[in-house]
Amino acid sequence: MTEELSFPRQYARTQRFTLGAPRAFTVSPDGGRVVFLRSRSGTDRSSALWVLDLTTGRERVAADPAALLGDGGEETLSPQERARRERSREGSAGIVGYAVDDAAEVAAFALSGRLFLAELRAGTARELEVPQPVVDPRPSPDGRRIAYVCGGGLRVVEADGSDDRAVAGPEGGQVTHGLAEFIAAEEMDRGRGYWWSPDSTRLLAARVDESPVRRWWIADPANPAQRPAGVAYPAAGTANAEVTLAVVGLDGTRTAVGWDRERYPYLARVLWSAAGPPLVLVQARDQRSQLFGYVNLESGSTRPAHTEEDKKWLDLFPGVPALTPDGRLVRITDESGSRVLVVGEEALTGPELHVRAVLDTDADSVLFAASAGAGAADPETGEIHVYRAGPEGVVRVSGTPGVHSAVRSGGVTVLSSASLDHIGPVVRVLRDGKPVAEIASYAATPVLTARPVLTEAGERRIPAAVVLPTGYREDDGPLPVLMDPYGGPHGQLVVRARRAYLESQWLADQGFAVIVADGRGTPGHSPAREKAIAGDFAGVTLDDQVHALHALAGSYPLDLGRVAIRGWSYGGYLAALAVLRRPDVFHAAVSGAPVTDWRLYDTHYTERYLGHPAEQPGVYAANSLVTDEGLSSPAAQVRPLMIIHGLADDNVVVAHTLRLSSALLAAGRPHEVLPLSGVTHMTPQEQVAENLLLLQVAFLKRSLGMSQGLSGRCG
Repeated sequence: MTEELSFPRQYARTQRFTLGAPRAFTVSPDGGRVVFLRSRSGTDRSSALWVLDLTTGRERVAADPAALLGDGGEETLSPQERARRERSREGSAGIVGYAVDDAAEVAAFALSGRLFLAELRAGTARELEVPQPVVDPRPSPDGRRIAYVCGGGLRVVEADGSDDRAVAGPEGGQVTHGLAEFIAAEEMDRGRGYWWSPDSTRLLAARVDESPVRRWWIADPANPAQRPAGVAYPAAGTANAEVTLAVVGLDGTRTAVGWDRERYPYLARVLWSAAGPPLVLVQARDQRSQLFGYVNLESGSTRPAHTEEDKKWLDLFPGVPALTPDGRLVRITDESGSRVLVVGEEALTGPELHVRAVLDTDADSVLFAASAGAGAADPETGEIHVYRAGPEGVVRVSGTPGVHSAVRSGGVTVLSSASLDHIGPVVRVLRDGKPVAEIASYAATPVLTARPVLTEAGERRIPAAVVLPTGYREDDGPLPVLMDPYGGPHGQLVVRARRAYLESQWLADQGFAVIVADGRGTPGHSPAREKAIAGDFAGVTLDDQVHALHALAGSYPLDLGRVAIRGWSYGGYLAALAVLRRPDVFHAAVSGAPVTDWRLYDTHYTERYLGHPAEQPGVYAANSLVTDEGLSSPAAQVRPLMIIHGLADDNVVVAHTLRLSSALLAAGRPHEVLPLSGVTHMTPQEQVAENLLLLQVAFLKRSLGMSQGLSGRCG
C-alpha cells in the first residue's frame, strides 16, 4: 500500500480487508492437519488450499489455482457456479470452497468448472477428466470416489478418474439433482443438495423441479443485444420449487424418501452421520411448525423424532440438527424466553446464554457459539464466544472480549478470534486447550484506525456503536449524524471487532458522528427481541433507530438538526423508510438495493415475518414503501433521497427501485437514482465499490449543507 492510497480504494481492493485472511478450516480426525483457504496477500482475490502440519508446525500450499489452471489462473464460471457464489455472497476467486473425506486425506474442489483432487499429506493436486462444468464436488467418506453435479445431474467418479457415471438425472428442462434451490441457498443456509452415506455406498440427493416457479427476467439495459437471463424467483405468495429427496445407489437405483410434504414442504436440513440413520428437518410454509425425522433407508419412510411449534416462527440455526455419537438429537430451540442448547431431552444452557450455533459434537461434549442472554449479569455488547458443554458443565473456551468461532476434531480446536484490539482474525490452534500453533493472516493493514465506542442506547438497551472523527475534541461542537444500520433479521452489525467499523471510521472522518444501532429484529439478544418485528418491519425497526439516536444525543455531540441515514438491502429499505415516514428526524438518506415492495421478495424470508400476502394484504401494504403515506408529505418535509441499485441483482431485483422511483415521481417528490450496470446484490468490483463510497459522501454532505472536501485519505 502506498501513502497516496485512499481508504475507499483500499477498502474496495481488499474486499473489505477479507482477502489474505485464513478461513474455511477443517481439522483432520487424527489431529495432525489443519486444512484452510487463504490468498497470498491482502489484494490477491485468488484463494489457494493450504495445510498446516501440526507435527512440524509448517504451512504449505496443497493446491494453487494459478498452477493448476495455467495461463495466469483465469477462470470461466458456469451460470450455476455464479449463482452459488451470489447466494453465499462469495466475492473472491480461485478455490472458494472444498470438501474432504472423513480422514481429511483428500480434498475435492472445482476450478473454472473443472474437477480437481488434492492429496493433503503429499501436497499434490491433479485434475480428473470428467464432464464439465463441475459444481459442488465432494469425496465419499472413504475417499475412494468423488460425487459432483453437472448439467443438472448428480454424477460419481472413482478417485483415479475411472468409471465416471450418472447416478441421478439429468432430466433436462427445469429439473436438477444434487443442487439447492434458490430459497434454500439464499434463506435457509443450505447450500448443498446431496449427502454421502457414512459407508460411502449411496447418497441422499435432492430433486428440484422449478417448473411451478414464476419466471422473472434480469436484463442488461447497457447491452440491449444481450438476451435477458431467466430466473426462477419464488416471490411471496407464489409457488415454490417442488423439492423431493431420494436414496440413490451408485448403480443408479433410487428409493424415494417420503414425509408429509403438504404440511412440511420446505426441506431445511439433511444430516447423514455414523451416529444414526439419515435425519431430515422439514418445515411448514408458514414456518410455525417443523419436524425432525429419521429416514428408513429400505422403505424411504420417515419416522418422527421431534416436532416443534411457535406462534410467530421457528428459526434455522447453523450446525443443527446434529447427533451425538450415541445417537441423541442435538438442537437449538426457544424455551422459557431463552434460546437454549438441547441434547436429547435435556437443556444444557439457560437464560444466561443466547445460543447461536452448534460447532461440533463428540463423545464427551458439544462445542457451540453463544452471546450473552437476557439473564446474563453482563450484556457483553457485541461479543460472541465459544463454549463447551460436557460433564464439567458449560465452560467458555474463548477468553478475550470479541467475536469468536471454532472448528474441532481429534482433540484439536481451531479458534478464530476478532476483537477491537486488532483487525483480525487471529487464528490459534489449540490441543487439549493449550495453544500449539497460529495461522497467519496476510490481510492488508488499513490506512486508518477505527475507534468505535460500544454502548447500549436508552431504556430499550439497544446495542449501538458510536464512531467520531479521528482527533475530535469536545470544543469542536456537535457533529452532523450519519445513522448506518442494517436493522433487520440476520444482520447483527454491532460486534466487538475492529474490522467491522473501518468504513464507519472513514465516514466519521468526513465530518460525521456515525451511529450503528441494532434494534429489535436483529439477532443475538433474545427470542423476544428478534420476534418483535412479526408483522411490523416498518414500525418496530424504524422506531428503534429513532430511539437510539435520541438516547445517544444525551451523551455524544450529535447535531439533531442534521441527521442522515444510509443502508444496503434491508438497511436500504430502512433508510428510505426513515426519510419518508420520519422526515422530522431524518434529513437525507442513501438507500442501496432496497426492498420497497415485500410482495416482490422471496417466500421463505418474507412470509416468515409478514405472513402470506393473500391472507395479510394489509400487513404488506403497511410495510411497503410504494404505498406509504409518506410519499405525499408536505413539500416542507421532503428530504433528499439517493437510491442505488445493481441492474443484475437477482435477489432484490431492480424492480423494487423502479417502482419506488415511479411512486415518488407520481407524488412529485424529487429523488436521485444511481443504476449500476452489471452489478448484482454484491458490489465486489473494485472501481464500483470505491466510487460508491465517494458518491454517497458527496450526496450526504451536499444534502446536509456540509463542506464537500474529503478527509482521511492517508489515515
